[in-house]
Amino acid sequence: MNQPYNFENVGLLITHYNRSKSLERLLKTFRDFGVKFGQIVVSDDNSKEEHQKKINEIKDIYGFDYITTPQNKGLGNNINKGQDLIKTPYTLYVQEDFYPKESFPDKLVSTLQYMEEDKDLDVVRYYAYGSYPFMQDFKEGFATMNFKVTYPGYNKFYYYSDHPHLRRTSFFNKFGRYAEGHNPEQTEYRMMMSFLKNKGKGIFYKDHKDLFHHGNSEDEPSTMQRNSLRRSNNPVISFVRDIYRHLKFNFDYLF
Repeated sequence: MNQPYNFENVGLLITHYNRSKSLERLLKTFRDFGVKFGQIVVSDDNSKEEHQKKINEIKDIYGFDYITTPQNKGLGNNINKGQDLIKTPYTLYVQEDFYPKESFPDKLVSTLQYMEEDKDLDVVRYYAYGSYPFMQDFKEGFATMNFKVTYPGYNKFYYYSDHPHLRRTSFFNKFGRYAEGHNPEQTEYRMMMSFLKNKGKGIFYKDHKDLFHHGNSEDEPSTMQRNSLRRSNNPVISFVRDIYRHLKFNFDYLF
């Protein structure tokens, strides 16, 4: 049996869209690990009726606050309206298609202590598709991310991410609200730039796929629509894309 974890000062914020089975999997996994939060908020972006019905069925079982919207307004609005409901000092942000591994609760204990000790620490990143390029070992598998505009390449800009992370609930006071009316990639990009321009400080878990699972089932596939040119492996397209990103990222950061 898992030991109990009571994170009274952490609010779990989950953004949701048309994946209520995945949402329940996430909530059940935390409960099975003995994890309790001071608050849980599920922010829904006008999901289909069957998913909203499911959410209402499990709301009392898992004890979360539920907010939705009469029309789809995108990821930025979904995060903003959910974050507005969080009243705890810290927010653990997780999209509904992630769920924790058994090693995560102990890491959350440690990283809360880090944030209590270092008031300048703004975010702790638990998951990523790839490693951050410029890091310095911190402790317990974490590393401090280092950013300078003079560092080579454009991957240095991927400092902030919407993947699972812990942050202070006062996050908006320093970095502003998420941009609304844009696709998810633009929303994330704009917050990334705001984070860098406002001198955000973060740490990154080096084994970046060891704390959370990420997966979509056949009956609840990814709802993210991506531009095919962004993912193409064609060498010519990749070269042009890399040059474009290098110029754009540096220009947006500097000007």
